[in-house]
Amino acid sequence: MRKIFSRRFGHELLFLAVLLVLQFAARSSLADHYQVPTGSMIPSVDIGDHVIVDKLAYGVHLPFSEIEVLRFTQPRSGDVVVLTSPYNGITLLKRVIAVPHDQVSVHQGIISINGVEQAMSLHNEKTEEQLGNVRHTVSLNYGGGPDYGPITMGDDQYLVMGDNRGNSFDGRSFGLVHHADIHGRATHVVWHQSHFAWTQL
Repeated sequence: MRKIFSRRFGHELLFLAVLLVLQFAARSSLADHYQVPTGSMIPSVDIGDHVIVDKLAYGVHLPFSEIEVLRFTQPRSGDVVVLTSPYNGITLLKRVIAVPHDQVSVHQGIISINGVEQAMSLHNEKTEEQLGNVRHTVSLNYGGGPDYGPITMGDDQYLVMGDNRGNSFDGRSFGLVHHADIHGRATHVVWHQSHFAWTQL
């Protein structure tokens, strides 16, 4: 009887361990959620918000590693991405501003790409920016933060910035990032101010 119980218990433990490994592997390679620790993406994303991250947006990585197995596409201007900071290795949420071969400059928080100033407008007392195919809110408080460029992106270089332009430690300070630094695309805010949400980014 003890042997049967021990065997069953062992099988259940093994089954549980396999489930846990599969769960973590899926979070590592397919999809995950991320809780935002800072205000650098205000007003698009608030401190404490939870966002869903599509880790298959740009390619497939080996579970528990940054080794890319297959690349589908590259991040686009306007995408909100989760990445590893080249400054201190922590995980960040930022918006892709410029992609490989773009020439970019930033003046008082306003972006110019390839010589074209990106459109800004006022809507419901909020400042909105058109960046690529994405229209989103931005904050230009504190003068919009440091000016940057003009600089031309290399073959595997991206400029990322926070939407809270005047209060964001981003690519203007820590430099350009590479495709391998980007873990996935944040698609929706799913938890905001202690309530369920489904706000597209």
